[in-house]
Amino acid sequence: MRIAVIGIGGVGGYFGGKLARHYAAGGEIEVIFIARGEHLHRIQQTGLQQITAEGNFTAVPHLATDQPETCGHFDLVLFSVKGYGLESSAAQIKNNVDRTSTIITLLNGVDNVRPLRAVLSEARVLNGCVYIGAHIVEPGVVRQAGGTCQLLFGPEDGNLKGLSAIESVLQNAAIKATLTADIRTVVWEKYLFVSPLASASAYLKQPIGAFVEKSEKRDFLKGLMREVANIGIAQGVAISEGMIRAALEKNALFPYETKTSLQMDYESGRRIEIDIFTGYIVQKGKELDIPTPLHDKVYAKLTP
Repeated sequence: MRIAVIGIGGVGGYFGGKLARHYAAGGEIEVIFIARGEHLHRIQQTGLQQITAEGNFTAVPHLATDQPETCGHFDLVLFSVKGYGLESSAAQIKNNVDRTSTIITLLNGVDNVRPLRAVLSEARVLNGCVYIGAHIVEPGVVRQAGGTCQLLFGPEDGNLKGLSAIESVLQNAAIKATLTADIRTVVWEKYLFVSPLASASAYLKQPIGAFVEKSEKRDFLKGLMREVANIGIAQGVAISEGMIRAALEKNALFPYETKTSLQMDYESGRRIEIDIFTGYIVQKGKELDIPTPLHDKVYAKLTP
């Protein structure tokens, strides 16, 4: 089996690093990193340095490159790029996959399967969800700073046939991977927490702790969550009041000063994943004729 990890940032670096370390001896499984820039150069020279709660290690993939077109066939592909780079990254590996290939998207958002299928129409595309806090410290170095490090994945049609082998490959590399027939609900449950918090924190320029301590900010966040829930329910997702309460309670698990990645990118002037968070809800609200006034307000401010 040849495994390609597209995007070696925090998420791709952590899970790709575990795969590369475990399967370093080669044999039947090869791990290939698709990265770019100075980060790629450092990995090529000295491997990927991992700083994790479980310990520090260096992962050396069988190949690290920015030219996937030269790599041949991929049996399994893990996508962990930013949302705005998904389609262009998929186009890069179009000739590396076929009907025998399986794709797993580990991005934030709930609508990543659709654009992947549009580009990689022959491959089997699965949805995925991860719970991890990780980032690039410097070129060639990735730090895992929090989260349960769980990876859940599965087909949106619920058909698990032929997928248990992939679960085993991930689990054998000490990845907390779970194959599920209800991945759509799992992904939306995470989105209900992550998306409103990202929108609120960037819009108000407030750390996560402010949405626990200050009632007016907590109410604003809860209003965003209800708009997300309305969009999900309209598309057949089973979202309950209990899920909204649980999403709000998760905020208290973070240090007060913690910022979301969307907020940090926005404040630093970098490109932001506005379309997979706020923009998606605004777009779907218009399509489904569901009011999303809070998301409309956030989107108007955060969109260049």
